Amino acid sequence: MNVVASEQDKRLARLSDDTALVDTGLDSLCLAIVVARLEDKLGIDPFSTSESNGFPATVGELIRFYENAAK
Repeated sequence: MNVVASEQDKRLARLSDDTALVDTGLDSLCLAIVVARLEDKLGIDPFSTSESNGFPATVGELIRFYENAAK
């Protein structure tokens, strides 16, 4: 998230597990870039393989989303 924020000239908020993704300082394009890079780096796409219908709403949920997909 730090790298994408820097590349896109966005000011990243102080992040914690409870930080809502909409409050990170990243817009939807930036979050899409983060997700694409995570897929490239980790080799998983939890959005296409997840049995959950929900979308992560916080930084912590996003992290757990990827952790669960990696299991």
